[in-house]
Amino acid sequence: MEKFSAEGIPSGEPRYGISLLTDEDIYLFREGSHFRLYEKLGAHSLCDQGTPGTLFAVWAPNAQRVSVIGDFNGWNESSHPLAPRWDSSGIWEGFIPGVGQGALYKYCIVSKINAYRTEKRDPFAFYSEIPPRTASIVWDLGYPWEDGGWMAYRGRANSLQAPISVYEMHIGSWRRVPEENNRFLHYREIAGPLIQYLKDMNFTHVEFLPLMEHPFYGSWGYQTIGYFAPTSRYGVPQDLMFLIDRLHQSGFGVILDWVPSHFPSDGHGLAFFDGTNLFEHADPRKGFHPDWKTFIFNYGRHETRSFLVSSALFWLDRYHADILRVDAVASMLYLDYSRPEGEWIPNQYGGRENIEAIDFIKRLNVEVYKHYPDTHVIAEESTAWPMVSRPVWVGGLGFGFKWNMGWMHDTLLYFSKDPLFRKYHHHQLTFSMMYAFSENFILAFSHDEVVHGKRSMLEKMPGDDWQKFANLRLLYGYMAGHPGKKLLFMGGEFGQRKEWDHEDELDWALCAVPPHQQLQRWVKELNYFYKTEPALFQNDFSPDGFEWVNCFDWERGVISFLRKGDAQAEPVLVVCNFTPVLRNNYKVGIPMGGFWREVLNSDAKEYGGSGHGNLGGQEAAPVPLQGKYFSLSLIIPPLAALFLKRSV
Repeated sequence: MEKFSAEGIPSGEPRYGISLLTDEDIYLFREGSHFRLYEKLGAHSLCDQGTPGTLFAVWAPNAQRVSVIGDFNGWNESSHPLAPRWDSSGIWEGFIPGVGQGALYKYCIVSKINAYRTEKRDPFAFYSEIPPRTASIVWDLGYPWEDGGWMAYRGRANSLQAPISVYEMHIGSWRRVPEENNRFLHYREIAGPLIQYLKDMNFTHVEFLPLMEHPFYGSWGYQTIGYFAPTSRYGVPQDLMFLIDRLHQSGFGVILDWVPSHFPSDGHGLAFFDGTNLFEHADPRKGFHPDWKTFIFNYGRHETRSFLVSSALFWLDRYHADILRVDAVASMLYLDYSRPEGEWIPNQYGGRENIEAIDFIKRLNVEVYKHYPDTHVIAEESTAWPMVSRPVWVGGLGFGFKWNMGWMHDTLLYFSKDPLFRKYHHHQLTFSMMYAFSENFILAFSHDEVVHGKRSMLEKMPGDDWQKFANLRLLYGYMAGHPGKKLLFMGGEFGQRKEWDHEDELDWALCAVPPHQQLQRWVKELNYFYKTEPALFQNDFSPDGFEWVNCFDWERGVISFLRKGDAQAEPVLVVCNFTPVLRNNYKVGIPMGGFWREVLNSDAKEYGGSGHGNLGGQEAAPVPLQGKYFSLSLIIPPLAALFLKRSV
């Protein structure tokens, strides 16, 4: 396609007056209501009067001069200038003949402010060079999707009444190729083994730590620079599409982490884009994050809102993402987030709430659910902000789910205690039911809990090695029974001993070692039971789905409760013993008679336990107890979770 002159410069001068933007586009952009900007701005290959080339368009309202530089013109800023639109939108445009797929480019911007000169990647680029190289790449996003069956079905898979068990993972460190200098697996390479593993382990969804382009690998993707470009570390855009397509064809939902809360200060990115604070808030008390040393978007600028909502919809449009998980929502909601007194600006009412960010979040969620009602947006929100996962029209923020950070912290703190002292912390187990139905919660043991000295999930557990594994099996069993959808970070399912290291793959060799292998089997069978047992997921967000049997036995460290589905679903009894003491003849009240089968027991020998149990189940006795007409007299194994269900 490309046609070059003898000097290596494409034949033909830039052509102006060619545009994908209409007057309505400009109006919506300036109003903050244009949510498909990636179709209009950026680099788009097309033909003008039969001449193939690329149309470039970039928003730089405070620029004095903008030109396109690239490998097609020797990075010469004089060769291909862009022209400002006549409508004062701040958008610069130009069609360059002969530039096509694979061309490297940047924008050279000379600002009106002190003649500041900078070279920037395209904010709307679909593809970029592998970091640390920084050029954008002209790229077409055509792909022959074959996931129509999944797309028609996914509304049921993502339903609030569906089983959702998420495997959270970082592509660059799940598996590597040690014999090839420990290189990453590419998107296409990882598809086969990942799908097989998800099938084997009975997960329903996979969540990828941010795959949007990011300059610093050690940020795990959370310092995003390419809001419309997947990272090129693992392949081209179509390779990621292939991975998602294959996951969908195999019946797995795909969750993408997305970060509208801040962006890095790298010189080739969004920061000081046209010599001014274009995307970030100009006042550092609102525009700079002190913890992460990153910039914060100016949510009050209409064009920035259009940019961010367009990015969210882009991943749903072009990459068929099923769910977006929004990182660090709390940092967006509060003006004083991580700031001492005097280093933040109150809102117009004197409060600490970031009204502009709240308005942006609500608009984002309204647009996502309007265009894609079979998808969801998840909030990682760590405070007690009310109604995070309630619709905007009833006063909520409009998210579909919220990570239950309170449950996670309380539960891990409880499990960190020596069982001898757990009775003094019993409230940390029971308190979550005071607010369990106030939001649509996801119970998450995420990547954040296994880094920075927090230790791996296994090493968080107290006691000797046997007790560590028993505690971890108990923890996962308790999690499966507790109301809320589930999420587990990679490595936790087989008890990785060391903290997660993004520079290396997981310790897969441990899967051949009996205690790790047995833990992995427990997670596999627990997931299967969870996703096939309606009582465990149908009423996750309703008090109708949960009933305490006994939450007061703090002295013996035992809790028992019922999970209930719809009228056709048999209830499931969950009994957990958080001490290493075997409890014989432990009485538990139940609502109906018959034979109650012991469906799962984390202390079974095949899971690495001691083998104590109830010989497959027990016939209910017509002895009233704990407000129920019947009761069971159970053997409760040490540090174990039991699941029992009536046989009908």
